[in-house]
Amino acid sequence: MFTTLKNAFKVKEIRNRILYTLAMLVVIRIGSQLPVPGVDRNYFANWFSQQTGDAFNFFDAFTGGSFLNMSVLALNITPYITSSIIMQLLTIAIPKLEEMQRDGEEGRKMIVSITRYVTVGLALIESSAMAIGFGRNGLLENYNALNVITVIAALTAGSAFLMWIGEQITEKGIGNGISIVLTINIISRIPQDLMSLYEQFISGKSIAKGVLAAVIILAVILAMVILVIILNDGVRKIPVQYAKKMQGHKMVGGQSSNIPLRVNTAGVIPVIFASSIMEFPVIICSLFGIQGTGVWGHILRGLSSSNWCNIAQPWYSIGLLVYIVLVIFFAYFYTSITFNPIEIAENMKKQGGFIPGIRPGKPTTEYLNRILNYIIFIGAVGLTIVCVLPYIFNGLFGASVNVGGTSLIIIVSVILETIKQVESLMLVRNYKGFLND
Repeated sequence: MFTTLKNAFKVKEIRNRILYTLAMLVVIRIGSQLPVPGVDRNYFANWFSQQTGDAFNFFDAFTGGSFLNMSVLALNITPYITSSIIMQLLTIAIPKLEEMQRDGEEGRKMIVSITRYVTVGLALIESSAMAIGFGRNGLLENYNALNVITVIAALTAGSAFLMWIGEQITEKGIGNGISIVLTINIISRIPQDLMSLYEQFISGKSIAKGVLAAVIILAVILAMVILVIILNDGVRKIPVQYAKKMQGHKMVGGQSSNIPLRVNTAGVIPVIFASSIMEFPVIICSLFGIQGTGVWGHILRGLSSSNWCNIAQPWYSIGLLVYIVLVIFFAYFYTSITFNPIEIAENMKKQGGFIPGIRPGKPTTEYLNRILNYIIFIGAVGLTIVCVLPYIFNGLFGASVNVGGTSLIIIVSVILETIKQVESLMLVRNYKGFLND
């Protein structure tokens, strides 16, 4: 990795792209500290300390602390992520959008444009809910129409600005801009989490206990990173053979290829979906000040991951089992709407391709479905292990951190993809240099 970056800085074009990306990230971190006018910045600090769940901690980690600081970037790119997921689901449900997606570059530009408008709409709704809901409870120093409108405008503009920065990084920088923005937000919380672990398990302990705790923490982090890398790079290649055919006086075709099926076919989407569903009731009750009592209170505490794997209250770990089921379900669901074995089998048949030992048509579809179901299960189990480990350590040892398994998957995946893009740019440059010579 370091060799790749070192060689990349020797190339002016790639060096400029990397420096542009770094400059944009500096702008983002500065924006994360700029307060919204008329807001009491201590309000959220006091409000957070009174929350028993960790749903908002997860949201704050994704915004790089901007939410807790109540900066102009408090909403960050979460509206864009939500709108992108909504558009992906609607593309399957609405034939017109599906036709747009298949309509080449122009169709994709239309979908991107619609996604931008949906992002602004979601940001407007979320900022209005925050300005009105939290504003009347003390977020605003003076609760009046002008201050409410100011907060709504500032938060919506901040979210739109970050969306623009993400697109600029994609165009002029390195990697996928939105993913880079999300990653730098998560990384910015790591020093705070490491300090918390140090103070909790190492500081004040004897040398032997401190060293043992440090080794265990590093071993767990390293094992999780290795597992994420395996999940990210794991591919099952299905061989495809193309039959020879006569064109004019020549025989063409006959080449071999493969269909690469990623082990983690759905990426981090199943985890985000599952976490969102589990946290939604908790967030709604917190926003409206509803204190769950009786059976409803037990349900809310069971949905909160801060209560899972607690030896003193093991019954709340039922929520963890529900979470695991949701992750596996969404792994299958999301893959089913993004990967179509029937369409792939039909395209192979039209092009004269076939999987060795498998007849074209329906048998090929059944074979792809069988292999895909097996791969999805392995990927879902791997995802579950990475995401559940932090909850187990939190419940057993009280190791509460903002950056959990979901965040780790995002960080490692984005870093690997960015490095691959740098290598691709260098490879393209080498080809150009060879042709110019």
